[in-house]
Amino acid sequence: MTIKQLRAFLAVAQTLSFTQACERLHLSQPALSLAIKGLEETLGGPLLIRSTRSVRLTPEGETLLPLAKRLLADWDNAEELLRQRFTLQLGRVALAAMPSIACNRLPRALRRFRLRFPRVNVTVHDVINEQVIDMVRQRQVELGIAFEPETREGIDFLPLFDDTFVAVLPPDSPLAEAESVDWKALLAHDFITLQRPSMVRILLEQALARQQSELPVAFESHQLATVGRMVASGLGVSAVPSLCREQMHELGARCVPLYEPQIRRTVGIVLGAGQELSIAARALHEVLQTTLCESSPT
Repeated sequence: MTIKQLRAFLAVAQTLSFTQACERLHLSQPALSLAIKGLEETLGGPLLIRSTRSVRLTPEGETLLPLAKRLLADWDNAEELLRQRFTLQLGRVALAAMPSIACNRLPRALRRFRLRFPRVNVTVHDVINEQVIDMVRQRQVELGIAFEPETREGIDFLPLFDDTFVAVLPPDSPLAEAESVDWKALLAHDFITLQRPSMVRILLEQALARQQSELPVAFESHQLATVGRMVASGLGVSAVPSLCREQMHELGARCVPLYEPQIRRTVGIVLGAGQELSIAARALHEVLQTTLCESSPT
């Protein structure tokens, strides 16, 4: 049973005229008759009784009529829905991003995407770096933005830019006026940072461990915004990826370059290994790639 056969049957059943059905479908009478015959052979019996003056439905034809209407309506709706998705007139895509990206660089990219594809819905999962990787691996989201993972099992990673950490200081700190700050000077003050298992916290601890030093934490929080506000209030100092610089300034803190050691990590797009992206995800991937690179910190 084919869509063409169902359309032919529905046209004849609704008009009770082969001539009118041919006009509606733009078919010749032999082609229409052939479609009806093929449908009847497939189903195993006659659906129409045709005389020289009239056409009427058999009981089986009466049974098929409402079913054919529903099947064709479902087919047309599915066809239109997929057409809209393939042309990005409609769609949905899920993205996971670590907070340092989600709060700072991502909104600009999403705004550009929304202007181009206003009917595509984007769900953003603002989660720690490790969860970004896990959500992509488990196919909970199609795209992720994160630091380069140590292992790429089950994922592909597209590097976008390298990010270096900066010192975050109270606005009235003498260090806030310096061109740069080393870790020795920074750790002379109470240190505020994110709680484990944040990748920011892990990178800080790993970098200091290589210098045979520990991270002396006075205050810790789950949120970057809280860390920034604490620093701005004079509770201590911190260190964050430089892509958070704008956010820290908005919270009232000051940022300066940090060295000895300098912490550098690659930020990129995370994809499921071998995963075929939806049309909407491909479009968002393209926008993220161009916009986040444009926004990369210097």
